[in-house]
Amino acid sequence: MLRQLRPRSSLIQQSPLRLLATCRQYSIQASGASTIKRQDIDPSSLTITKTTTPKETLPPTDLVFGRTFTDHMLSLEWTASEGWLAPRITPYQNLSLDPASCVFHYAFTAFEGMKAYKDSAGQVRLFRPERNMARLNKSSARIALPTFDGAAMIELIAKFAQLESRFIPDMKGYSLYLRPTMIGTQRTLGVGPPGSALFYLIASPVGPYYPTGFKAISLEATDYAVRAWPGGVGNSKLGANYAPCIVPQMEAAKRGFHQNLWLFGEEEYVTEVGTMNLFVAMKNKETGQKELITAPLDGTILEGVTRDSILSLARQKLAPEGWIISEKKYTMKDLDDAANQGRLIEVFGAGTAAIVAPVRNISWKGKMVDCGLKPGEEAGQLTLQLKDWIEARQYGDEEHEWSYTVPK
Repeated sequence: MLRQLRPRSSLIQQSPLRLLATCRQYSIQASGASTIKRQDIDPSSLTITKTTTPKETLPPTDLVFGRTFTDHMLSLEWTASEGWLAPRITPYQNLSLDPASCVFHYAFTAFEGMKAYKDSAGQVRLFRPERNMARLNKSSARIALPTFDGAAMIELIAKFAQLESRFIPDMKGYSLYLRPTMIGTQRTLGVGPPGSALFYLIASPVGPYYPTGFKAISLEATDYAVRAWPGGVGNSKLGANYAPCIVPQMEAAKRGFHQNLWLFGEEEYVTEVGTMNLFVAMKNKETGQKELITAPLDGTILEGVTRDSILSLARQKLAPEGWIISEKKYTMKDLDDAANQGRLIEVFGAGTAAIVAPVRNISWKGKMVDCGLKPGEEAGQLTLQLKDWIEARQYGDEEHEWSYTVPK
């Protein structure tokens, strides 16, 4: 089992209250749990202990998202006094943590969602892993967890993905979902920067998010609960951001809706949908041009890798056709007006799990806002096109720098 680390020195070097007194909290550019140079990740020190009881792989059609796990896990421990210790790949196992570990009491946990794919030649590929590592570093730094060298961590993740490659079905639409996680492990009930931490990576083979094809979802516009706010941590992928969203989601489900559409402020700005970024395609009110809109990165929106990929592809492929590509604030009333005036083309969510999730309608203030899909249609043309463009790069059908080929 993974051992509980007890740091030999304190990490506290500067009072957080002093920092807050000198600048606004949301202006701080956190540098991580430690500002003293300590041992960074050394991929050459990796040790691998293979399982003696390998699991049977399930038929691809039996895979349920996040329910089945591979044989192994990658782990690295960190202490304030030494830095990153030697990485290990071991059989998948329970963690051994003290009940006083700070992750349990003060939510010192950040994570990522990414995937490994197999191309037509059976080669394993990662999709834009440097973006995931940059975001994990940013999330970890925001809650005083340690940061790391992204390239070194990608090298370790690639070795892990290759080791577990038999769990990736050789079929389009299937992948290995990777969950890198960082937690604070210091044994203390005091509130302060953790003096020890654990990074671990587990993996789950998954099929298409919609096994029977796209199914458009219905949303409930939510204004009684807030997912994120200016100066908060809505732009970080922290465990603490997710649990408070479950009750509003359950309430929406009681009324027959698949997800919440998170609104913010008296203006009712549209932010995110469930755990995804949201995109709206509509005709511009003034010019009549087609416009693809998503909320800006103002600190309340997660910097989605799929979001960034869609924006990049849209600017490359749609802008030359006359589309306007916008990152800007817009309200639920703007969206409703576009629907009423026949200007709303499509609405879809975007995230790692589903790539894109088409939206059929949105319940808002007692009315149903139609999001442009025709009767019997589950996804619009633009939504499907963007999905195809992204998958072509994920599976190596289109050679591109976003696709990281894992060495064999």
